[in-house]
Amino acid sequence: MSTARERLRQVQETLGIGAKKSLGQNFLVSDVVIERIINKVKFFKPDILIEVGPGTGALTHFLRQLPCQFRVIELDTVLAQYWREQGLNVIEADALQLDWRPLYEGEGRKVFVSNLPYQISSSIVIERSMDQTGLDNMVLMFQKEVAQRIVAKPRAENYGMLSVIAQTFWKVETVSEAGPRDFDPPPRIASRVLAFTSKKRPMATSKAFLGFVKAAFAQRRKLLKKNVAILCSQKGIAEEQLIAWLSEMGFKETARAEELAPEQFVELYRKFGFEL
Repeated sequence: MSTARERLRQVQETLGIGAKKSLGQNFLVSDVVIERIINKVKFFKPDILIEVGPGTGALTHFLRQLPCQFRVIELDTVLAQYWREQGLNVIEADALQLDWRPLYEGEGRKVFVSNLPYQISSSIVIERSMDQTGLDNMVLMFQKEVAQRIVAKPRAENYGMLSVIAQTFWKVETVSEAGPRDFDPPPRIASRVLAFTSKKRPMATSKAFLGFVKAAFAQRRKLLKKNVAILCSQKGIAEEQLIAWLSEMGFKETARAEELAPEQFVELYRKFGFEL
């Protein structure tokens, strides 16, 4: 059986292409990492499988063999045409600009997998967290620093909005580490693959919750009560009431956003009178 690196070379020679920096293309060539990703996808038993950025097919080569509906989203015109010619259902679009709702049509378990371009990784996790109905699982590659932010705990230096949103909507686990040599061309940073399982918490006002968390972390050095002062004003909530709520939750009025765990953000959000 050919290796991932050999398959990459074959596709590149066929199409006469290399990696495009503008699209953040770093092609995965580690057979070990690929196997771990594919095994995790198989574990989730998808009925509908979506891959963003199939590229030259490091994952696609195996994903297309699974017994499920398989759709790929590819922004690169040459690669999109290549996969159409291979008989795949291809959506040629920017994954961040696309309406994902039609992708979720159909019964069964919906899984999203990708060796993500690093520049869109944080945004796509947040976007998929906002879906009212949608994915059951995700298996995604991240820059290691971003992966660490996703799973960071309260009071940690890298704990922030992304940590709260990801952990509110998903159970997250590590699938594999990946070093620069696992890609072609090698990036300058290490990577990590994470698996996400939906907590089945569709919020009627999920985007309002995102706005709430964004506001709380707007200026990290400021007190939480200062960062959400405008929201308090809009909802007619006195500062004294906010301080009382924080006290009920075991915090001083000098609390900062980084002290609250994801579940405590949900609790405070409810106190503001937002519907979940």
